[in-house]
Order: sequence, then C-alpha cells, then structure tokens
Amino acid sequence: MLSLYGTDFASRLLLGTARYPSPAALAKAVRISRTNIVTVSLRRETAGGGSGGAFFEMIQELGVSVLPNTAGCHSVSEAVLTAKMAREVFRTDWIKLEVIGHHDTLQPDVFALVETARILSGEGFQVFPYTTDDLVVAEKLLEAGCRVLMPWCAPIGSAMGPANQHALRALRAHFPDIPLIVDAGIGRPSHAAVVMELGFDAVLLNTAVAAAADPAAMANAFALAIEAGRQAFRAGMLEPRDMAVPSTPVIGKGVFQ
Repeated sequence: MLSLYGTDFASRLLLGTARYPSPAALAKAVRISRTNIVTVSLRRETAGGGSGGAFFEMIQELGVSVLPNTAGCHSVSEAVLTAKMAREVFRTDWIKLEVIGHHDTLQPDVFALVETARILSGEGFQVFPYTTDDLVVAEKLLEAGCRVLMPWCAPIGSAMGPANQHALRALRAHFPDIPLIVDAGIGRPSHAAVVMELGFDAVLLNTAVAAAADPAAMANAFALAIEAGRQAFRAGMLEPRDMAVPSTPVIGKGVFQ
C-alpha cells in the first residue's frame, strides 16, 4: 500500500486532470487507470464562469482523492494565497506545492519552495512539494515540515524520462522511509517502470496520458508498468555485470570423445 500523510492507497499512480480532449476522456482514463488520487488546479476550478464547478462535481463522482496544486505560481505570496484558496474550494489540507522559478524549463524555485513549504506546514497543510533531485533541497523540505517529496525526473511535459538516474538513486538511498513520488518528465510506460524499479513509491503523470491518441489505453499501460516496476523492485533484480555468466551449469555435463 502507498501511505501518504497517514492515509493508505492501493494504486501507486497519481493522475493529472489537465489537457484531456474531453471530460469524458478524462473520466475514462481515471477509471481504467485505477488511480486513487488526481491532481486538480485551482485555476481550472475557478475559470470559465462556473464550468469549474461542474468539473469538480465530475471529479467527486469518480470517487478519488483530490490533490489541489499551485500550478502557475512564481512567488511565495502567490503560492500561499493559492493554497489557502484551494483548501476552501476543495475542502482538503493536501496541497501539491509548485513554485516555478524558470519559465523555459519550469524548474522549481527551490528557495521559494522551501520557504512556502514552511509557511504552509505551519498552517496545517500537508504539503506535496514539486522539487528537483537535489539532496540538500530535499533535506530542507523535510525540515520545513513536508512528509512527502515529489522530485522531477525531467522538465514538465518534456517526456524525456529519467534524465539523472544517479541522482534519483541517491534520493532513494538517503531517504528510505520517506514517500518519494516522481513527478514530471515521464513520457512512456517504460520510463515509469524504470523509476519504480529504482524503489520509488509512486509516479504522477499528466501530459503523457492526456496527450495520447487514446488516453484511457495509455493510462492503463502506465498502471501496468508502474505495478510491474514495483514488483520487480521488491523481487530483487540482477545488477548489471561486465562479463558473461552461464545460466546452465557446466559441472556434470556430458563429455563426448
């Protein structure tokens, strides 16, 4: 089970809700993925002259937990205000904290991120910080009150897959008891399997599913890949070797003259 802030979940796939071709396509993807958690933007909820309310009603009907995010925020004050508004709208203390520092890569402003996390944790929020793969930043976020970390594996929407497996391995090794959710940059089910094989606890996806020709089929593919990666990690995988090792014993083999 995936345990986040004291709540257990069966699925290790978290699904974003933006950029789907239609609400029906989103609902189908959520159902077939068997996810228990979806991320929702406050901007989506409050945009469109009331259509956001209908969108939230649809999400509620799907019976999943909602993780609001502060997508689009670029400062501490903006992120804090957005988080407080999201708590009122979605009626949850959960918040996926994004404080963007670079417009091209959408890389987090880690200094503002830590400051915002400390403020929100002090006000009772349960913070899911979107961060880099930096160990020092991760430690600062934990000191600020976070109990979950969400490192990227590549820039948001890039579909590059794990760009620095060494850094991801280091995070897993340094924080064995902290839930680690890879967020951003995954484009293929094989990418998700790789990070789960590294021992990560879950994967958050959006663009790779929403932009697929068949979002529901892609959501199912990711769900299967994440489960396969998790099972492989728990089973114990062979480490790469620099020489061949025969799989058939040579002792006792027949000798022909």
